[in-house]
Amino acid sequence: MKIFCTASSDTYITNKIINGNTRVTDANVGRASVLDIFKLYDESSLPTTEKSNSPGDFNLDTDADGTCETAIELSRALIKFDLGKINSLTGSKLNLNSSNFSAHLKLFDVRSGHAVPRGFTVMAIPLSQSFDEGQGRDLSSFNDIDVSNFITASYSNGTTSVWNGQGASTSGSLGTLNVDLVDKANFGDGSGNRELVFNQKFVEGTEDLSLDITAFVSASVAGLIDNHGFRISFTGSEETDSKSRFIKRFASRHVSNPHIRPRIEVSFDDSKFDHHENFFFDMSGSLFLNSFDRNGPANVLSGTAGTVAEKMGSNCLKVKLVHKDFTETVFASSHQAGTIKSDKTRFVTGVYSASFMVQSQDTALVDRDTSLAKLVASAGKIKFEEYWVSTDETYGYHTGSVTISKIDRNSSNFITNEVSVHAINLESEYRTDDEITVRVFGRNFEKENDDPVKVPYSRKSESFEKIYYRIKDFDSGKTVFDFGEKDNSTRLSTDSEGMFFDFHIDVLPVGRSYTFEYLIVDRGIRKIVADKNAVFRVK
Repeated sequence: MKIFCTASSDTYITNKIINGNTRVTDANVGRASVLDIFKLYDESSLPTTEKSNSPGDFNLDTDADGTCETAIELSRALIKFDLGKINSLTGSKLNLNSSNFSAHLKLFDVRSGHAVPRGFTVMAIPLSQSFDEGQGRDLSSFNDIDVSNFITASYSNGTTSVWNGQGASTSGSLGTLNVDLVDKANFGDGSGNRELVFNQKFVEGTEDLSLDITAFVSASVAGLIDNHGFRISFTGSEETDSKSRFIKRFASRHVSNPHIRPRIEVSFDDSKFDHHENFFFDMSGSLFLNSFDRNGPANVLSGTAGTVAEKMGSNCLKVKLVHKDFTETVFASSHQAGTIKSDKTRFVTGVYSASFMVQSQDTALVDRDTSLAKLVASAGKIKFEEYWVSTDETYGYHTGSVTISKIDRNSSNFITNEVSVHAINLESEYRTDDEITVRVFGRNFEKENDDPVKVPYSRKSESFEKIYYRIKDFDSGKTVFDFGEKDNSTRLSTDSEGMFFDFHIDVLPVGRSYTFEYLIVDRGIRKIVADKNAVFRVK
């Protein structure tokens, strides 16, 4: 799944020199549409009255005429994101400890006609205290005075909180007092001190920013470090050397184009695979049971009056596959998802699964004269009766069937150009707070027998083993986010009805129309298929 966490506040702070006589350390640009990062070396001078021994003044020397000849002017961006959406998913879908979980801070370049520096590094460091966005807009004279600014972080109930070092410049490890930045932390996971300084090299200078901040996000959601946002700037050496860097400009959360507003892109694998429609001999597969009552998902029950208990946990049920005299019995467990809870479990209510493999060479008898191996060799596939029962086999919960097939090793049945994939339950419009399950129907025409029939019949969806979606702006063709092939973040799930995926509409800007495309990967062959039926608008 892909989810976006939007910025809740952002601004940039500066000590720029105006008119050669004063620094605008009290200026605020919290309502500006851009986040500017720059460093000017010896571009302006200051009277000697501005000189002090404080490193926060960034004056390097004073010559004989009493003028600061080599003043340094800086700007640094501040940004905070709401991580509540991530936290809400940790109990049901998102496992913070999974290797497939990642979080990337995304800022998008804005080309405004200004000169752009080359060959620099931008770093993001977590803030140790909160900041106020402010109401300022003036980017030329910096006449709007508000907090936050280069000196002051926030103001509340008559109390002003200042930076420990001008420009939020002091850093230390987690728990250190009187610092503005947390550059390292020990989260008690046995890894010792972990660096929390996130860097990206800019070669051309026009690139977007994409920083892997997974370590910070997972720790913050877990309650190990407070989320006050980040300070984003050039590196320390690039702020103090004798070179000017003007100007790296990113879009802020107030920019009119919603596609380039700052965000944290969260990716994780929430796919699950029920192989009822795609089970093969000699390959491990999974069968799922989804249990409901009147109020929604519910665990099955067992026991007599007064001792009725919910079945939950590992090996809490059995699945029996029966074909004539042949029986295969395996244990089933509650499905696990999300981050480990206080009771050390990640069991999902009302969802059970069993994973196993049936050998095509099994010599057990199907009937008096025929082994399973002989039947597989002659028939190619076998339909088994499927029984979900209690572990003592005294209670039955579900009866169904599953067909297990011999692996098709014929290359002609690989994915071809004759493939169709489309959503079958999309509406024409959605609201930003909608969370939907998209049902997807697939056809591989090379495998189908389209001989005429006398009566109508229902066609089952093809369940592709590896299929991923991406979403595109319908009018512009711009990809909102691409196939999550590496981390399985956009991989489709399967169940007894076919393919599906869960989707959060709020990752999409309002007022636009969107469509899906699918990537099918089958035995080394890759095929991208457009969904001609899927066009919807976000309102």
